[in-house]
Amino acid sequence: MRISKPSIRNAALLALMGAATAALAQDAAPDARSGSGRQSTADQGQISMDRLKNAVARAKDTGGRMPDPQLPRTDNPADRRRAFEGLRERVPMPEMEARARAAQAKGEANLAAERERQAKALRQALGLEPAEEQALAKSAPAVAAKGWVPVLFVSSSMPIPTLRSYAAQLERAHGVMAFRGVPGGLKRMGPMAKLTAQILRLDPGCEGPNCVMRDVQLIVDPIVFRQHGITQVPALAMLPGDPTQAYCERDDDSPRAAHVVFGDSALSGMLEEYARLGGKEEVSHAQALLLAR
Repeated sequence: MRISKPSIRNAALLALMGAATAALAQDAAPDARSGSGRQSTADQGQISMDRLKNAVARAKDTGGRMPDPQLPRTDNPADRRRAFEGLRERVPMPEMEARARAAQAKGEANLAAERERQAKALRQALGLEPAEEQALAKSAPAVAAKGWVPVLFVSSSMPIPTLRSYAAQLERAHGVMAFRGVPGGLKRMGPMAKLTAQILRLDPGCEGPNCVMRDVQLIVDPIVFRQHGITQVPALAMLPGDPTQAYCERDDDSPRAAHVVFGDSALSGMLEEYARLGGKEEVSHAQALLLAR
């Protein structure tokens, strides 16, 4: 059979057209896949936005509070058993445990340092630095075994000028000022520290840690109040031994004064009244100290 040139040209043209069609199909396929991917991403974004809108709407319905997350609860013994078995099979990590212990120790140390810093700032604001507190403790009246110490019973409700005047007189007589309790309760020592500073500062207008303090011991002792039946203040008693001993280290049978003098008068007058009641020997040393200066 004779093949003509036109037939050959037509066959070649058809082959070229087929190749072009296949190439266009291949180029169109990635575009189609890409468009499908873009459409899927857009759908997922829209779903997320819808969930967010629904959550905001629920929050508004509940007054702006989102419900607390709840862990799934199960009463199935098999589930609980699997959970505990998983905990037992946990691979120990000494490095992580060591880091956790170190972080805990560091946190406790930082907390202790912060507490000490705040306490120091409070003492500085009130003029009661540790060095001054130790000096006050060392300046407590030296009491002989058979001596008597004047103890003035007072209250935080008394006027500050009156307490300051008594502190000046007790400093000369080597006496002690006693309170039944702490203003604001034992859990709040700040008010008592402030009251102590107001009473003992030589200069009432002085502020800060450099203020000069009187050489007088202040104690908080509800037992000594109960022992002597103190129901009103000021009151004076001559206590044998060391009245500054912590009341938690004493009992109701500890030594007590033979007499108690009540009345808002000068310390010298109260000592005279104590001597008149029969305590002349007890007050002789304190009276000599008052007259010596």
